[in-house]
Amino acid sequence: MSTKTWNGLPFTGLSEDFDPQWLLTPEQQELQAKLIELCAAVLRPNAIASDRGLIYPRANFEALASLGLLSLFVPKEWGGLGENHVCAAMVVETIARYGCPSTAMCYTMHLGAVAAALFRAHESPELQNLLKRLDSEVLIGTLSYSDPETGSHFWYPVSSKATATPDGWQVNKKASWTTSAGFADWYIVQTTSPHFDGDFSDLSCFLIYAAEVQAEPHKWDALGLRGNQSGTLLVDGVTVPRDRMVGPEGDGTASNDEIVDPFFLLCSSACWNGIALGAIDIARGHVTRKKHVDVGMRVADYPTIQDYFGEAIMDTSACRMFTFSMGQLMDQLTNGCDWAIHADVTALPRAAYLHWYWQIKFEAAKNVAQVCDKMLHACGGSGFKKDMEIERYLRDGKAGWVMGPTNEVLRQFVGKSALLGFDSLDYWNQSVNERVLHNELKKMDADAKRKLAEALLADLEEAEKPATPIPVGAA
Repeated sequence: MSTKTWNGLPFTGLSEDFDPQWLLTPEQQELQAKLIELCAAVLRPNAIASDRGLIYPRANFEALASLGLLSLFVPKEWGGLGENHVCAAMVVETIARYGCPSTAMCYTMHLGAVAAALFRAHESPELQNLLKRLDSEVLIGTLSYSDPETGSHFWYPVSSKATATPDGWQVNKKASWTTSAGFADWYIVQTTSPHFDGDFSDLSCFLIYAAEVQAEPHKWDALGLRGNQSGTLLVDGVTVPRDRMVGPEGDGTASNDEIVDPFFLLCSSACWNGIALGAIDIARGHVTRKKHVDVGMRVADYPTIQDYFGEAIMDTSACRMFTFSMGQLMDQLTNGCDWAIHADVTALPRAAYLHWYWQIKFEAAKNVAQVCDKMLHACGGSGFKKDMEIERYLRDGKAGWVMGPTNEVLRQFVGKSALLGFDSLDYWNQSVNERVLHNELKKMDADAKRKLAEALLADLEEAEKPATPIPVGAA
């Protein structure tokens, strides 16, 4: 018999028999139980209001802070819970399942920002001071990496730059999508490095505070995840002190591969799994109550409905176990998420498994759409009613596929790397595809080749011209 309760009543969703509790420590199980109670009392009611009124879930973050969850894996000596990757996946999944998917996604981005700060906080009093105040002051963080010119290819910030000044760094950041834009208290933003020379793999990260950004939350009106306020962000030539660069100059690529991708893909996958489970829970409550008097059966008694649930549960369990297994791997690689290993700036243990993180996101984002769709079918016409909440979970889950890196990008990355090697991915468009080049040249006649050669030689001549000296007076 299930021991789960919901606002003091028996829980009508899946019992704990379908939860992999053996993955959690007793302390983590206790934290999960408290969080489920918080979801029932605070987060879930606020989720309905956020969806209908496009309300940012700060009240939910205040509730999460009461459990110390804003500093979930901040070291205990800095006032945090000192938890690990598996716990982070559990917390995000629990928030999405029982509470508010919009909050779960905002929280995912907060954890990503916290991780990016912890990655390079060892010699940074500025970052340490911030990290010690997350819960007491409810300081919400987020990541801002996207670019209006490159879309979900967030590792390619064409429209952003930073320059050195006598007092620090002048940061220019234009982002097309930033979760919590205009509502977060602090941002980790990525631009090309101050001494950028055309190599877009030369990236740097900066800590930016709320007063230094411009956002347009009034423009946000989305299909799902309507509370997360994922809109444009602008840092318009703001000069910040030198200690606001996160890590050394040029550290952005290492931060992407070791921190931003692993943490975002782990936690966002947990979010999609939580949404799938939330839809199953709601649908189970309906089909076990709804009766067809004419045939003397509940909806749950039909074999077709049982098949729906069986497949949905097994597919979601596969995604959950895949996600948690990557959390376990990350824990093994880092001694349980011990940030002290990064005192060595060359330590990048998570980065070696990047393609596995791509896979968990693809599978979780694909599964949530299928499961929510089937649970809607199982509930019939009742599922279309807003008060059942299935339709909200279905809309929220749709974000999984298109959230960058999109599933189209991820499956191509995995397939291409498997067939052609990881070097073939060419994130920053630096490698020449000689097969394609030679194939195109074969199509050209002698005149066309001659014209191309002349144009290339002219380009080369222009590129090799010596730079014009700047007069001493002007300098």
